Amino acid sequence: MTKTIEDIQDALTAILDGAEGRDLTDEEVASFEALEGELTEAQAKRERTEALRARQAERKAVVTPALHVKGPKSDDPNAELEAAFVNYLRTGRENADIQQLRAAQSEGTPSEGGFLVPDGFRKRLIDRMVAFGGLANVVDSVTTESGNTLSWPTVDDTANSGELVAEGGTFSGGADLVFGEANLGAYSYMAGGAGGTPLRLSRELVQDSALDIVGLVSSKLGQRMARIQATHLISGTGVGQPQGIVTGLTGASLYSGASDALVYADFLNVIHTVDPAYRESGRCRWAFNDTFLEAVRGLLDGNQRPILSGGNDSVEGSPGGLRLLGYPVTIDQGFANPSATSATVNFGVFGDLVEGYIIRRVRQVELLVNPYSRMANRQIEYSAWARMDAVQQNTHAYTALTGSA
Repeated sequence: MTKTIEDIQDALTAILDGAEGRDLTDEEVASFEALEGELTEAQAKRERTEALRARQAERKAVVTPALHVKGPKSDDPNAELEAAFVNYLRTGRENADIQQLRAAQSEGTPSEGGFLVPDGFRKRLIDRMVAFGGLANVVDSVTTESGNTLSWPTVDDTANSGELVAEGGTFSGGADLVFGEANLGAYSYMAGGAGGTPLRLSRELVQDSALDIVGLVSSKLGQRMARIQATHLISGTGVGQPQGIVTGLTGASLYSGASDALVYADFLNVIHTVDPAYRESGRCRWAFNDTFLEAVRGLLDGNQRPILSGGNDSVEGSPGGLRLLGYPVTIDQGFANPSATSATVNFGVFGDLVEGYIIRRVRQVELLVNPYSRMANRQIEYSAWARMDAVQQNTHAYTALTGSA
C-alpha cells in the first residue's frame, strides 16, 4: 500500500522519538534518509495532483460558470456561502451561492457587476479600515442595514440651570430643551490605487491553495479605503463628503511661547477649554499625528517632569499606553502637521470624542473581481465599495488644536 505524507512523517517522528537521549544508529540514519526521500517524492506528487485538479476546476468554471459543486455538508449554514465566495475571489466567476448574493443587492450599490460580500469578509475589511485610522477607534459609530439618510439629534443644555424658589413662591420658568439635527448620509468609497486602479494580483498567486486570499484582499483593500476615509474623518468638508472632526472649528491655540514654542501652560489651557462636565466623563483624550507627538516628547511641566508619560501600560487607542497630562493619546496620520505660517490650521483634538463625533457605516460592502481586463498580464483585479458618512454631533464636548509652529 502506498504511504501517505502523514504516514511517512509519523515514521520519521517515531525514529527520532526512539533515539531520544542518544545518537541515531547507522541503521536508523539510513532508514531516516530513505524516508526523507519518500517524503519529498510524496509531497511533489501531491503538489502535481493539486495543480492538475486546480486547472481542471478552472477549465470547468470556464465551460459552465454557473455550476455549483456542493462540498461536504457543514453545521455552519454560512459555510457553503463562504466557500463559494472564496472560489469567486480566486476565479472571478459566479456560482449558485454567489448568485444569491447578487439577488440580495439593494438600491444604492454600484452597478458594475460586483457582489455584496459575506459578513466574515466585511468584518475583516472594516476592522482593517478602523485599525488604520486611529480616530475611528475612539469616536461614536453606528452601522445601518441600508444607506437611507439618517437624521441624528443633537442637544447642548450646558447653558441652562435650575433656580431658587422661595417657600410658597412660583418659579419664573425655564428653558425648553432645544434639539438640533445632523443628517448622516452614505457616501460611496471605492478601494483602489493611483488613478483609481484596482488592486491587482497575479493569477498564479491567487490560485495558490495555500494563500489566505480572503485575508490578503480584505487587508489590502481595507488599507486603501482607510487612507481616503481617514482624511475625510478629520478634515472632510461636509459637502459631498463626510464632515471632518476639526472642520470649521475655532481651535484652542498652542505654540504661544517665545518663538512660537510649545509651552506647558498651553496644554493646560486646552484641557480647561473643555467643560468639566465632559472632562469628567472618563472618555477625554488627545488625538493628533506622529509629527506632533515628536514635538511633545521632552516637553516639561513647571517641576521639570515630562508632560508625556506611559509607554509600558496598555491603554486602549494609545500607542504603548501614552498619556499626555493624564489623558490617553490616539495617533492618526490623517491629521495635518502644525502649520509654520497659519494659526488657524487645526492639527488635533482634545475632549470627549465619543460624545463629540459620530461615524455612520452601511453594512453592505460590495466587491468586484475582474479576471478579464488584465488577462494578458495574467492578473486579477479587485475593487471594493463601502459606504460611510460622519458628522460633528456635539462640538462642546471637545476642542480642536491650532496655532502656528
